[in-house]
Amino acid sequence: MNKKLHRGYFVILVLVFSAVFFTLLSALTGYIFVQKRAQLAKESQAKALHIAEAGLEYYKWFLAHNPGDITDGTGGPGPYVHTVPDPEGGVLGTFSLAINAEIFCSSVSSITIVSTGWTVTDPTYKRTVEATYVRPSVAEFSHIVDANVWAGSDRIINGPYHSNQGVRMDATHNATVSSGVASWLCTSSFGCNPNTVQNGVFGSGGPQELWKYPTPPVDFNGISVNLAQLKNFATSSGVYLPPSGKFGYQVTFKNNGTIDVRRVVGAIQVWGYSTQNGWKKERTVMSNVSSVTTYTVPANCPIVFVEDDVWLDGVVSGKALIAAADVSAQSIDRSVILNGSLTYANATGDGITVIGEENVLVGLQVPDIMNIFGIFIAQKGRFGRNHYDTDFLQSSLDQYVKRSTLNTTGTVVSKDRVGTKWTSGGTFVSGFNQRNDSFDQNLSVAPPPFTPWTSADYTLTSWKEVQ
Repeated sequence: MNKKLHRGYFVILVLVFSAVFFTLLSALTGYIFVQKRAQLAKESQAKALHIAEAGLEYYKWFLAHNPGDITDGTGGPGPYVHTVPDPEGGVLGTFSLAINAEIFCSSVSSITIVSTGWTVTDPTYKRTVEATYVRPSVAEFSHIVDANVWAGSDRIINGPYHSNQGVRMDATHNATVSSGVASWLCTSSFGCNPNTVQNGVFGSGGPQELWKYPTPPVDFNGISVNLAQLKNFATSSGVYLPPSGKFGYQVTFKNNGTIDVRRVVGAIQVWGYSTQNGWKKERTVMSNVSSVTTYTVPANCPIVFVEDDVWLDGVVSGKALIAAADVSAQSIDRSVILNGSLTYANATGDGITVIGEENVLVGLQVPDIMNIFGIFIAQKGRFGRNHYDTDFLQSSLDQYVKRSTLNTTGTVVSKDRVGTKWTSGGTFVSGFNQRNDSFDQNLSVAPPPFTPWTSADYTLTSWKEVQ
């Protein structure tokens, strides 16, 4: 073969293989650069998310020092932009905050923060997160009681249950049962005969691994509501009902955001028994009411303050608070009588807090199956239903002594012992035969206005990334 021709083939092969090599090298180099850019983009996105979360943490810190401030200390509208320093020097990135709040009567109830973050090296990649902060409230519990309690075996309890004193727990429950004491003296009133010292929580209920004692007590003075302040809000911006001059008012919530109000001008006197007071005459059964007056409950300040006793029922639309109290006379404490079912027009968005300066009682003349939704606070007295006996009632009321079922969805806060069922020698004699209690998850993250806090510090209740 001609040597020149051989060399020509060799040159061609070199060129071909060189072309292939450089093609592969270029492809590999391009792939490496693409992967590097993807890695840098992923790193920038991850850093942007952390920077956005830093914005949430910053505002949580800010709220701890400036409660209720939703303007980042500026007094003006957002967005509010801050840089995040790099620990090694310089700036790591930036976050921008948009802040909204649920406000009632010019007071902040909950705060929602939308935080967008990006890095200084690549601001094209942004991540946005949204979080809601509220102060923890009594709505996080199914019950908070400041006395010894006995939950019977017929009860089903969903949600945390707490007493500052001893707990006999024979009920079925699905959350923590806690007591503020290590031990207590269980008496015959709680099924112990003879009297016996028991653990903070004891009984036949369960699961017992959820029992905790002793735990820090809940400060009832700290969670008491400022009734005078509520009266001022109701007088200026809500609904205020002055002393009735008779027995009080029947207040019926309507599903259109209004309330029907009637003066109770006649009430039957009956004998009722409670552990605290023994047998006592009471007027919890209405016999005559006046004509109706309808009020609109303002959505921006949904406070109803009644300076008298209240018979309460109806369907709540939106968020509301109703209080029965006499802030003028120190010797008079008003109560709420739950006279019928109290439910919501919208199960996921509505809520009500019911405050009795003394008691929140389930009345005598109530439905056989009764449903009550809300946060019920007996500030100085008790939540419950008194014991009634047919021997001491008009015959027309005998049918109401024993009722079938009480379904409570929300929270009960009671200074004194809670009870809605009465037995004698193990036999059901008065009240509700079956009680089902569930705390309301929706109210725990967005309670009605002026629901008492259990802590002044804001906590995170929801978090999500906004696409």
